Amino acid sequence: MPELTLSRDERLRLKSESHPLEPVVLLGAGGLSAAALKEIDRALGAHELIKVRAPALDRQQREQMFAEAAGRLSAARIQLIGRTMVLFRPAPAGDPPAGKEKKAR
Repeated sequence: MPELTLSRDERLRLKSESHPLEPVVLLGAGGLSAAALKEIDRALGAHELIKVRAPALDRQQREQMFAEAAGRLSAARIQLIGRTMVLFRPAPAGDPPAGKEKKAR
């Protein structure tokens, strides 16, 4: 599955939306295990925009982990600050994430 590509403006909008978020997935020493990827996938399906906290690795390893997660889950890399990764994947059409249900008019 290819990584999702976003425009500059969309990426900037999502960065600003991610500021108040807390990490919903905390990766341990095992890094991107199958269980960790499954949990990130579940969180993306529920929230669209999430933060993931990575273990204390060097920057190159964290960047590689960030790229791998985005590529394997068809998500967009929004931002990597220190050990925190911000990922985005839009919900399928007609399936809004939790808390963003469409209101009837």
